[in-house]
Amino acid sequence: MRSLKLDTPKSLSQRVMQRLRQAIIDGEFALGAAISEEMVANSFGVSRTPVREAMGLLQAQGLVVIRPQVGSFVFTPSAEDINALCTFRIALEPRAAELAFRHDRDGAIAVMNDAIAAMEPAIAAKDNIAYGRADTAFHEALFSHCGNRYLAESYQLASSRVAALRTNLTSPIDVRTRTSFDEHRKLLELFARGDFAAFEAAMTTHISNSGVVYARALKVEAVDAD
Repeated sequence: MRSLKLDTPKSLSQRVMQRLRQAIIDGEFALGAAISEEMVANSFGVSRTPVREAMGLLQAQGLVVIRPQVGSFVFTPSAEDINALCTFRIALEPRAAELAFRHDRDGAIAVMNDAIAAMEPAIAAKDNIAYGRADTAFHEALFSHCGNRYLAESYQLASSRVAALRTNLTSPIDVRTRTSFDEHRKLLELFARGDFAAFEAAMTTHISNSGVVYARALKVEAVDAD
């Protein structure tokens, strides 16, 4: 695991939470892995109180499951969770795209272009973390430029879980093929044209394909664990 360094000053529990959040999203902690409060406290050089508070914040984001008297664990989605998450995204992302087009088309396109540009070297380097971050930036651009904070906040409820699933399950595949990359380029092209009937169809396929990969990868992991 990389060094668990803390960044800019915020409340101690928030700083711990943000570093752990990124560690989970980047796959430093595998899905279902135990997270020792003592280990984290020792690594950060803090007491267990801010670590416990950080775990509570991560649980609220859906990244951690706290089992009383047992411990804290990175989430592991069920097939039902994956289906619900994909349905949620299919409902929200096309609407966010339409609003972003009307509210700040150029700003959204700039961020999505940057994300696609970052995917190219990630594929060349087989860097699933860099690819996952670029993928996340692409989709979050729709919400950060949509001009509707309620829609953006709704997406934030699931965004951390989506980002973690990308890095852990789909990005290792995405950096070996160009299927995902080509899908993102097509989505950007449709967005820039304002063709939202085609955009919604393409986004639905894109998200549904991700859900299939999530479910398949989790089945493989379950078999390997046995």
